[in-house]
Amino acid sequence: MKKQAHVISHSHWDREWYLPYEKHHCLEVEFMDRLLETLEADPDFRSFHLDGQTIMLDDYLQVRPEKRELVEKLVREKRLYAGPWYILQDEWLTGSESNLRNLETGMREASRYGNVSKVGYFPDSFGNMGQAPQILLDAGIDCAAFGRGVKPTGFNNEVGETDNFTSQYSEMFWESPDGSRILGVLFANWYNNGMEVPTEPEEARKYWEGKLAGALKFASTDKLLFMNGCDHQPVQTDLSKALKTAAGLYPDIDFIHSNFMDYFQSLKEDCREDLAVIKGELRSQETDGWYTLANTASSRIYLKQMNARCEALFVRAAEPLAAMAYEWGMEYPHDLLAYGWKTLMQNHPHDSICGCSVDAVHREMVTRFEKAEQVALHIIEESLSYLAGHMDSRGFRERDGEAVPFFVVNPTGYRKSQTAEAVLTVKKYPFQGSTVAACLEKAQKEKLPAYRIVDRAGNTVPGRVEELPYAFGYDLPKDRFRNAYFCRKVRVTLEVEDMDPFTLESFCLLPAGEEEEKSSGESLFTGDNTMENKWLSCRVNSNGTVDITHKESGVTYREAVMLEDTRDIGNEYIYFKPAGEPPILSKEAKPVIRVVEDTPLRAAVRAEITMEIPVSADERLAGEIRDLVEFKNRKAGSSRETLSMTVAVTYILERVGRGLRAEVEFDNQALDHRLRILVKTGLDTPWHYADSIFEVAKRSNTVSPVWENPCNAQHQQLFVNVHESGCGMTIANKGLNEYEILPGEENTMALTLHRGVREMGDWGDFPAPQAQCLGRQKKEFMLIPHGGEKDLYRSYEEAYAYTSPLWISKTESTEGNIPDHFTSLKWSGKTLLWTAWKVQEETGDFIFRVFNASEEPDRLKLETEKRVYRSNVLGEKKEALPDKETGVRGCGIFTAGLA
Repeated sequence: MKKQAHVISHSHWDREWYLPYEKHHCLEVEFMDRLLETLEADPDFRSFHLDGQTIMLDDYLQVRPEKRELVEKLVREKRLYAGPWYILQDEWLTGSESNLRNLETGMREASRYGNVSKVGYFPDSFGNMGQAPQILLDAGIDCAAFGRGVKPTGFNNEVGETDNFTSQYSEMFWESPDGSRILGVLFANWYNNGMEVPTEPEEARKYWEGKLAGALKFASTDKLLFMNGCDHQPVQTDLSKALKTAAGLYPDIDFIHSNFMDYFQSLKEDCREDLAVIKGELRSQETDGWYTLANTASSRIYLKQMNARCEALFVRAAEPLAAMAYEWGMEYPHDLLAYGWKTLMQNHPHDSICGCSVDAVHREMVTRFEKAEQVALHIIEESLSYLAGHMDSRGFRERDGEAVPFFVVNPTGYRKSQTAEAVLTVKKYPFQGSTVAACLEKAQKEKLPAYRIVDRAGNTVPGRVEELPYAFGYDLPKDRFRNAYFCRKVRVTLEVEDMDPFTLESFCLLPAGEEEEKSSGESLFTGDNTMENKWLSCRVNSNGTVDITHKESGVTYREAVMLEDTRDIGNEYIYFKPAGEPPILSKEAKPVIRVVEDTPLRAAVRAEITMEIPVSADERLAGEIRDLVEFKNRKAGSSRETLSMTVAVTYILERVGRGLRAEVEFDNQALDHRLRILVKTGLDTPWHYADSIFEVAKRSNTVSPVWENPCNAQHQQLFVNVHESGCGMTIANKGLNEYEILPGEENTMALTLHRGVREMGDWGDFPAPQAQCLGRQKKEFMLIPHGGEKDLYRSYEEAYAYTSPLWISKTESTEGNIPDHFTSLKWSGKTLLWTAWKVQEETGDFIFRVFNASEEPDRLKLETEKRVYRSNVLGEKKEALPDKETGVRGCGIFTAGLA
């Protein structure tokens, strides 16, 4: 039987990278024009793979709308292959639900164009999520092609020559932690091993001798894959001629202008049974470690923080709040959510969210994040307004005519205990029917009563109400012109403990008597700079670190939050410390320490730590960058000139909080450096656990024997954990995606707060001065010590809950159809973590999703009057669940539909 050479035409199209988006956009229009001309003019040019993403078509038709009919025709005829993704995302730095929205949007969009390319396509992802096989299989996709995570890939897409990688063959089975398995193909010779095929026989023979030998070295069958393209590669318009030349030179080989669907179908027919099974995450841990590109997790951290905020707003506020309002009659904002998600996902390509592009790219990203945030906040505001406008608050009004009703809502799938805050308008002085001067006078003179907070039963709730100065405001009614006014506001702070998921609870402000005005409750301070609640005792040390004692386990974590600063002479992709230079630690610091809050609800201590650090790398670095010296061969060191950098760490303990919150602020004026916090655990374990994509990934604390890189920084989503039997530490974060476990007696957890470099890196000299991230910065994280297994999973829930607040809104109506207390859905599971509560566009049904954070199976129980069925990750109906209870396999993702 003849060998087959499957040649797939493609172009890996980074929307933005070493050029700004619009420059790449203009080039893409030119590229697509030529591609469509080629497809129309040459019937032997059978098809083209549009890089696994549909946004290429959206971007093209934005400029060439008249080409839509032709594009749709070519997609239907399977000559253009689009999807299954909307964009080619970085899997590690975009959240679990973002990865799914990307797939769901891409498959929906590709279907509208006429056909979905059903191959999991990850050509240049900087490693691959371990749950990809499970996600793809659930979406009806049983194969994937990927370029990284298994074999070393270095500078300018050069593939390492070592034979030491996870699979003997380029074909392998890829298995998720739950056991889901798909057929995977590694671009062992990269995704350009069939580019620019010669048409002249003599040149073609030399070309194919090398290319065929390279493919045969790794192929497990006679079905060989050749990728005809590369980054922004123009269409090879004479490919048909080139393949005819090849066929004449090699009559024993069928040269096929192919596509992934046909290639994988052919491969499956001849698949070996002894293929390697690679399991879980593909992170290049069995390589020398230099080009894992994990340090993109700390490049331009401000982007990661903005992304984390936007994802939290969409997934843990806008979607579930809209679903809660939809249950009571509000129209679900499908179109706005689709627009908002698309805007956000346009920042998720790997060269974008990874922060490894030129400055112009990342300036535009900031604007996109702001736009996405505005959409999410609008949906949140509209949902809260609907609930407020249709709520029955007669109970409060009848109790006291001066009552100011409001509600608190937990739109997440987690129990939440926290001190919640909001500013409420209690008096308005409308301009309409009056004068601005008269309204101003009323606002200035009126004295507000002292308020107390009460719940539905009339019980006083722990909290405080602070009167604020008068202010201007306005309303935007749905049925008439805007209404401007002066108003009086109060800041409400109240304590909420163990609030159920998807729950709304009503409260009100009532005028307080003299005795009620007095603060009640004891301080959380039990000594100098020592704060305690029923779970933790936290003492801020004289050097600015903190000793945290977990009362139940009796374990104390000493000198946590030590600051560490080092030089970085690498680039946006890779951190590299000058050889022989020790880190600068805050161990001997003498900070200014003071109490900044002391109430019965919350205590806070601020340590202002000053460190003397080099102003930059020395003068050698500029020359080495200009001469394209590979980062690991650079000899630059630190400048002898230094500056003083003050880092303010505020430790915050709430009475109902299971963790110690930390806010770190500094004004960065130094170049070429990395700043981290260190948390010594002292725990004896070879493993740690990182929140990843629908998985709490178990990772080794040590590197493989072939690893060379002194840095083994890794990605996380919302937390990282180190534990042994009976105790452990979870560190939750808001947009701080890089951590490292420093093995040894202490098993120290290192969390990166800042990394500044001066160049993009990779294949040329691309200056990126704004990657130094100069100016004022604020970072947030929470230390959550815990006890045994049950407490371990509760710490994971706390980490998830930390990333989103409770929402508070003033009630506007007195009579309505919405009760002043309700829970949309009750659910339970021991080791399950919630990720989604939304409404499916195609069915109008509710979608609820969890994943199992344990390797052991668990049971999910839903308490609802709705009909329940198993869905897939795309929201499609599967079998009914009449008992509203089901098993969830270890590491399984489970999606339920509720109708």
